[in-house]
Amino acid sequence: MTRIYFDNAATTALDKEVLDAMLPYMTTHFGNPSSIYSYGRETRLAIETARKSVAKLLNAHPGEIFFTSGGTESNNTAILSAIRDLGCRHIISSSIEHHAVLHTIEHYDHLDEVTSSFVKLLPDGHIDLEDLEEQLASHEERCLVSLMHANNEIGNLLPIKAVGELCNKYNAIFHSDCVQTVGHYPIDLRKIPVHMISGAGHKFHGPKGAGILYINDNIKIKPFIFGGSQERNMRAGTENLYGIVGFAKALELAMANNEKDSAYIQSLKTYMIESLKKNIKGISFNGDYEGSSLYTVLSVAFPKSEKSEMILFNLDINNICVSGGSACSSGTDVGSHVIRAIDNNPHKVTVRFSFSKHNTTGEIDKVVETLKTVL
Repeated sequence: MTRIYFDNAATTALDKEVLDAMLPYMTTHFGNPSSIYSYGRETRLAIETARKSVAKLLNAHPGEIFFTSGGTESNNTAILSAIRDLGCRHIISSSIEHHAVLHTIEHYDHLDEVTSSFVKLLPDGHIDLEDLEEQLASHEERCLVSLMHANNEIGNLLPIKAVGELCNKYNAIFHSDCVQTVGHYPIDLRKIPVHMISGAGHKFHGPKGAGILYINDNIKIKPFIFGGSQERNMRAGTENLYGIVGFAKALELAMANNEKDSAYIQSLKTYMIESLKKNIKGISFNGDYEGSSLYTVLSVAFPKSEKSEMILFNLDINNICVSGGSACSSGTDVGSHVIRAIDNNPHKVTVRFSFSKHNTTGEIDKVVETLKTVL
């Protein structure tokens, strides 16, 4: 029985073209990019070519793109450097950020290096811009605002330009976790007033373990990892050569096909919403699911019953891969902090379905049929 994979917000399948671009750097082109002989020079060239490609696709300067191990490292670097190097003494974030942001802020808050607060959320899960402005206005010390571009569990999109303009107005540093949007939306970093963004290759059919941190030219920060001059003295350690090549190739493919793929994936999401409404009694959807929302994510709330409490287990038995909240916390049954923050209803069970260009309406039909049987 073939598996149906509806957990693309957790990770995506590697594109064959991406693998093909990576393979030479796993085999014949194995030189250390820091070596001065020909083997090293050709791998150094591959990294700088990848950097230029990523910069062009995001409308940034190559000197503003730093390769990292992924979104978590990028988020940690951004938050630490805002405190240590940019003089931020208060952090404004939200209760529905990814743990890579929340736990990092909590860590520095506990060390008494900064204070922190959450921006209010509106009933649909969007952030309250008025509250954000009030908080920025009330702090005399410099603030860091760290808000994700799109929520990985409910899909809500941040009005990133409006947030950036507020940060400019109050001289705050603005970092956005763009892990769910880099590779899924055209991002123009010359038009968005943001100081730092994070991205991860495995969310758009690239390799795991390869990400970026964009650092605007106007700010200067120190490294997060010390011990070498790699990444223009910003990140010590021999570069993840084939991961970097794969990241750039995946981004190039994602943006070249963005219009076609995003329209197709949005049609799958719409089809599933209609199909669930028609076939399953009492369901509802989390977040602004038909409004300003990721086209890849659908968070569904099922009425709680003995059967729905076993829903993930039963879908898994039927070879259907979905997540209960965010993949990064699955395996520990503490429930989702995002769902708790927006709708703490104990009579609902939440399942996240997330789609890619490889999914089909036929798969959705099978999932809905299975849900009818299981429930």
